[in-house]
Amino acid sequence: MSTNCLFCKIVAGHIPSKKIYEDDLVYAFRDINPQRPVHLLVIPKQHLTSLQQVSAADEPTLGRILSVANQLAVEAGSPGGFRVIINNGEIGCQEVPHLHAHVVGGDQPVGPMLKRLA
Repeated sequence: MSTNCLFCKIVAGHIPSKKIYEDDLVYAFRDINPQRPVHLLVIPKQHLTSLQQVSAADEPTLGRILSVANQLAVEAGSPGGFRVIINNGEIGCQEVPHLHAHVVGGDQPVGPMLKRLA
């Protein structure tokens, strides 16, 4: 656990969250500012800053993030599809320096992948 990390504090129970799933590798909760009817976060319990930090040793955790994302998206009301977003570093607009996957969906399309640059 990183003592200054918001998500590590959530995993440790020091900051409340709307937990929807937890196992040995990952923790999932509802986003506090949802952008879609389904907007969940799935994070590794181990502190990893971003995908820029991971190695082959982290593959079980990364795989678990994706399988849990699928399970929770369907359970939360997005069986027709969903988007998984992982922002990395400054250019990727990562706001919290702890690897996290946004799972967004619902009953309407989530929109275009990216806005085209002019």
